[in-house]
Amino acid sequence: MKVALKIFDVECSYGATKVLDGLSFTIERGSFTGILGPNGSGKSTLMRCISRVLKPSKGAVLLDEENLFGLDLKDVARKMAVVTQETAVDFSFTVAEVVMMGRSPYLGRFQSEGEKDFEIARKVMELTNTLILADRSITTLSGGERQRVIIAKALAQDTEIILLDEPTSHLDINHQVEILGLLRRLNRENGLTVVTVFHDLNLASQYCDSVILMRDGRIFTIGRPDESLTAANIKDVFGASVLVGKHPVTGRPAVMILSREPRRSAKTGSIHVVCGGGAGADILRLLASHGYSVSAGVLNTGDIDWETAKLLELRLAEEAPFSLISDQSHEENLELIKGADACVMAGIPFGHGNLKNLEAVCLAWEWGKPVLLIEEQQIEERDFTGGRASLIYEELKKKGAVVLQGTAGIQHALAELLHD
Repeated sequence: MKVALKIFDVECSYGATKVLDGLSFTIERGSFTGILGPNGSGKSTLMRCISRVLKPSKGAVLLDEENLFGLDLKDVARKMAVVTQETAVDFSFTVAEVVMMGRSPYLGRFQSEGEKDFEIARKVMELTNTLILADRSITTLSGGERQRVIIAKALAQDTEIILLDEPTSHLDINHQVEILGLLRRLNRENGLTVVTVFHDLNLASQYCDSVILMRDGRIFTIGRPDESLTAANIKDVFGASVLVGKHPVTGRPAVMILSREPRRSAKTGSIHVVCGGGAGADILRLLASHGYSVSAGVLNTGDIDWETAKLLELRLAEEAPFSLISDQSHEENLELIKGADACVMAGIPFGHGNLKNLEAVCLAWEWGKPVLLIEEQQIEERDFTGGRASLIYEELKKKGAVVLQGTAGIQHALAELLHD
């Protein structure tokens, strides 16, 4: 694919402070690229450099193989439109007049707009849902409405490339989806090259072909969303602990931030949690944040509970993805139970593949371990073993296992069980 933009060994500084340090990458024509990073990482400075506002102190930005800063300003404006974070317009222009300003690169000094210019302006106002605002003064609009007008103005330039610095920051969720959906449609159908700064990892994941992560003025990584937006990369770049799963519809990465609850003073108990498939993530996080020594199992590698246990650095028994619990992992689970003071079982569904987890909880009871069952659904609704799991589960309840309808009282129940 042909390269639209090439950034080669670019450095930029504000006074004596170096903000961009040796950046090199390419933007392919017809791609949709997202730039992400924490505040101060250099994202906006990079956009200012690419948009010809800030000249690099070293290196070069090439637009269609030509040095960007050697081109005529109007020539650049016919190829590349820019939407900045600052959308202030100080004069009472109407929306239609502001959008028409996007046609100025195609007009001579004293040339008036023609039929083609008005048609393009009308089309982009329809696309951005701003036509209804055409006769309104730009100064009377809300931040979200004004942002859509500025995007319409950029689209009116009818360029091959559009640069956007956090274009959805002033928009509600409906207009975020509307604008990004429009940009992606123009990208797919018209070959528009889109480069945009995001602050929302999930929006970038769902709309971008390529994601650039920045840290401290440098490129940390570039790749497809599934390559760049990993839990490890996000931890390194943003310092945030997250779970990264798959969006149920698109299959793209879905990022969930784990709350930073302070660890409290250590409890005098260790808890083994039998869970899986996401049913135990909140329980694991809650118990760990309250200072309990927590273990978990048997968990299939890659599921939400497994990811949570890994991020919390818990001991766990694990099994391969989508696999039956093997004798080996079952024994590892039992060893963890033996070392625990109590056992908690999340409200997980049971099939023939994980029935050994239920059997492990029964053994915990036989070994004299207090057992706490989280019952958000009746066992019959979670039993896919032809009734076998229900029989074992009900027998466990008859023997004296404590049942909670949800996780709200789990700390109090454990304190009672452990005589804390």
